[in-house]
Amino acid sequence: MRVLGIETSCDETSAAVVEGDEAGASLRSLVILSQDVHRIFGGVVPELASRAHVTALPAVTRQALADAGLGMDQVDAIAVTNAPGLVGALLVGVAFAKGLAAPRGIPVLGVHHMEGHLFGTELEDPAAKPPFTALLVSGGHTLLIDVTEWGTYRLLGSTRDDAAGEAFDKVAKLLGLPYPGGRPIEQLAATATNAGPRFARPMLHGGQRPGDADYYDVSFSGLKTAVLHAVRDAESRQALDAERAAIARAFQDALIDTLAAKVARAAQAFGRTRVVLGGGVACNRSLVAGITTAVRDAMGAACAVHAPSPRIATDNAAMIARAGLFRLLRGERSDAALNAFATLPIPGLVPHSASAA
Repeated sequence: MRVLGIETSCDETSAAVVEGDEAGASLRSLVILSQDVHRIFGGVVPELASRAHVTALPAVTRQALADAGLGMDQVDAIAVTNAPGLVGALLVGVAFAKGLAAPRGIPVLGVHHMEGHLFGTELEDPAAKPPFTALLVSGGHTLLIDVTEWGTYRLLGSTRDDAAGEAFDKVAKLLGLPYPGGRPIEQLAATATNAGPRFARPMLHGGQRPGDADYYDVSFSGLKTAVLHAVRDAESRQALDAERAAIARAFQDALIDTLAAKVARAAQAFGRTRVVLGGGVACNRSLVAGITTAVRDAMGAACAVHAPSPRIATDNAAMIARAGLFRLLRGERSDAALNAFATLPIPGLVPHSASAA
């Protein structure tokens, strides 16, 4: 079956075609158009994002179909992100999908953006299949999930304040780096040659035990504040230029050590030998390396970490089409009342309170 995917949850306009069945799926095409205008403002401006989606989505969709060598009459369903995200941006995609599908009599499926990230890595790496421990890290979310099978997700932990990607963006701004901040911080950190400050690893200490409320959760607001103080101290000594790379490295190390330890705890508690990463922050090679070391120390050398390529890690329609294909093959359909939501639980998610190991 062939599914056209549409993604407009934030500032990427994307369309893709995925083809497959119960045995697996393959990517036929993927087009992503990033909205660079937001760099001027140091963050996403919702109204500008919505307007840009309206302008770009028809052309992006036509290109994805052309790259796949298909016409709309050869598409079996349309999968569209309907939550979570910027409501105005999501509504553009949902309305467009309905408009394409209705006159052709083909089904539409609303897809949860974060479930899409769970499926994305498997498009490139067929071994990234359940059961596994999943870490979804993006600008708006940090979720630690135990995936027993597709469609059944046990929430273990999440962020209590800033998401990992948001922390990267805010620290980048403190350091005078461009938006989005993940890649600039990773590049700057790699150049550090002198020792910098050592920041505490937030919500991570030896006294934590399974069942504790903070055993899997993370929090990065305090780390961000620690960076602020380090920057101000360096500025007061007129040493920021000399210490900027070391501060970036210290921040990145603290964030990665925290996430890696939490992932290793989850993999060990549930006996998972596979870890799957998703979301924009999963592009960070230092994060992948840190998690690989932590889980292999906990579970042995056979434990594998599966990370997406940059184009699948970013917000994209391929992962939405793949999750939509899964839902389509289960017989699911969305009706004409399909709407957009800024927040919504992942379908099939077991609440945190029921997931303590």
